Amino acid sequence: MSEIQPPRFPWLRYILVLIVILLIALGPVISVIISSSIASANGCNLNEGGVNVCMVGGTDMGDMLYTMFVMGWFGLLTLPLGFGAVIVWIVIVTTHRIAWGRRQKGIQP
Repeated sequence: MSEIQPPRFPWLRYILVLIVILLIALGPVISVIISSSIASANGCNLNEGGVNVCMVGGTDMGDMLYTMFVMGWFGLLTLPLGFGAVIVWIVIVTTHRIAWGRRQKGIQP
């Protein structure tokens, strides 16, 4: 007969939550990098002082690039909150992993 294997620790769930936290925290920074790259590749001027014309493939993308660039200011909020969320995530994962390990060994918490 085959042996019953104990359940595995749910790392995938925790990794997915960490990815979501990082994407939300780094979203404004990613937006600035993308908009700056697009503007630079097309020889456009991009700053938070105002909208500049930026022709990309025959279409003026200046408004969109400006909006994406200015969204970088949200990083002042999302980066510290994301850092705090990662700290909380580490505490939860560590606590759960220790309790799960003890349960697997038959040690009651």
